[in-house]
Amino acid sequence: MSTLRIVCLSDTHNLHAGLVVPEGDLLIHSGDFTGQGTPKEIEAFGDWLATQPHEHKVVVAGNHDFLFERDRPRAEALLGEVHYLQDQGLELLGLRLWGSPWTPEFHDWAFNLPRGQALADKWALIPEDTDLLITHGPPMGLLDRTCRGLVVGCEDLREAAARVRPALHVFGHIHEEYGVLEHDSMLLVNACNCSFRYKLVNAPTVIDWEIGVGPRAVSVNGEH
Repeated sequence: MSTLRIVCLSDTHNLHAGLVVPEGDLLIHSGDFTGQGTPKEIEAFGDWLATQPHEHKVVVAGNHDFLFERDRPRAEALLGEVHYLQDQGLELLGLRLWGSPWTPEFHDWAFNLPRGQALADKWALIPEDTDLLITHGPPMGLLDRTCRGLVVGCEDLREAAARVRPALHVFGHIHEEYGVLEHDSMLLVNACNCSFRYKLVNAPTVIDWEIGVGPRAVSVNGEH
């Protein structure tokens, strides 16, 4: 029975070069790879991605990655030969993936929408047969607690995930809640590599997906 190795990153904020990234079949970055989403930042991240040995690379944007909202074709060209998903699906390595960048409105960041119908409409696009869901932000109440104790994930994303039940849901956005959680037959990964103070403190999260069985975490913060 074959096993896929998935390496998860998020919220690297231009510090990606400081990561020791394990080898694997699929490299996922769930957004905020830049600080301000400038062309220079995106190009630098794309150049770094090109040096990584993973056969497949999948990226969604985050609220810092402004150029993807303002000029997606230019941003994708700078990113290079990777799979960029923005409310889109992809079949890869026998899995059905879906990626989306949206998060609940907070100040004036990229890919922000008001809580309620606007976000619910985005999550309604997620197909029922999705195996691996990649979003920038977390669902409400699951790896989404801030350092002030506030639970800030998206209620409608949680409802959509309960409807779809992807075996694996990878996200970031809330730096303080890096980690892995099993919930309702799903494996959830908050893959944030930066701390609340934007220091590179967390290692990539490694997931092994045994085909026909499902995903399991094999390394979180470098610990097996």
